[in-house]
Amino acid sequence: MHRWLLALWVVAILFIAAGAAAAAENNEEDVYERRMELYKKAEAVSLIPWYYFAAIDQYERNVRQVRRDLPKPTGVLGIYIRPDIWAGPLNKNSHDTNPFTISQFGGLGIDGNGDGNARADDDEDVIMAMARYLQTYGIDHRQIKIALWNYYQRAKTVDLILGKVKIYKKYQTLQLDNHVFPLPLRANYSYRDTWGDARGWGGRRIHEGTDIFAGYGVPVRSTCYGIVELKGWNNYGGWRVGIRDINNTYHYFAHLNGFTAQLREGQIVEPGTIIGSVGSSGYGPPGTAGKFPPHLHYGMYKDNGYTEWAFDPYPHLKAWERAERQQQKRR
Repeated sequence: MHRWLLALWVVAILFIAAGAAAAAENNEEDVYERRMELYKKAEAVSLIPWYYFAAIDQYERNVRQVRRDLPKPTGVLGIYIRPDIWAGPLNKNSHDTNPFTISQFGGLGIDGNGDGNARADDDEDVIMAMARYLQTYGIDHRQIKIALWNYYQRAKTVDLILGKVKIYKKYQTLQLDNHVFPLPLRANYSYRDTWGDARGWGGRRIHEGTDIFAGYGVPVRSTCYGIVELKGWNNYGGWRVGIRDINNTYHYFAHLNGFTAQLREGQIVEPGTIIGSVGSSGYGPPGTAGKFPPHLHYGMYKDNGYTEWAFDPYPHLKAWERAERQQQKRR
């Protein structure tokens, strides 16, 4: 009797878990659909392609996730317009929602949905305010780039946003969060969490990444959708590649044996794109190799709108490896 009850409990728990996972997936798809509706609405009014709004929104969403000085989003959009910019720099009421007085003080806020209010926490008002701001500069790429520079006053931010524009434009979808392990799972490799280990070459420092040991020539793959931001030699990392994904994360691949022939800076890559192979380059001038066993150094860095900082990639590597193995089993 107890065994039957236990079996029923297990079945019930599995059923509930499956239902929760399906609900979460459906909710995520609903969020993507709502965002796209807002981007398309802004496109229809401003004639600026939707992927510019998607790129701005995605950049700001990721910044707000890692910054404590910015409020967390309350809607489906991540765009945050500061109260002084929304209401106007000379407006004594920084939380003004009156479209007329906001306009008199040169504020960015507008009534985007016709309800008579201009609210900085209303997704429709926010996206239409951003659309009108960009439109005042023009609707072609060069003019939008100028508008972004004047708004953010940071060249790297503009570059990150325009990189996302290229990715969204190519794939025509917002769902670009898939990842894979950097080496083919069929390869013979090993790794452990080496984050924070001491390193001595070039001065005392800590290890900002995970070393994945494998044989020379094992293919190295892009782990994400992104833009090749860097390719070349570094005295520490040897032949290395840097890829920036849509989440403002920089993926760093070092000690390569070489690059694929077609790889270039500015290239769009996706999960599984071969970018090079495992080697032992680095710790010296260009061409130095063999000072350590062949392995891939994999690092991850996050941009927060001001600076960039490293974080431990090991948990992500384990999760991507596990997810890819499960996907292969389902096939």
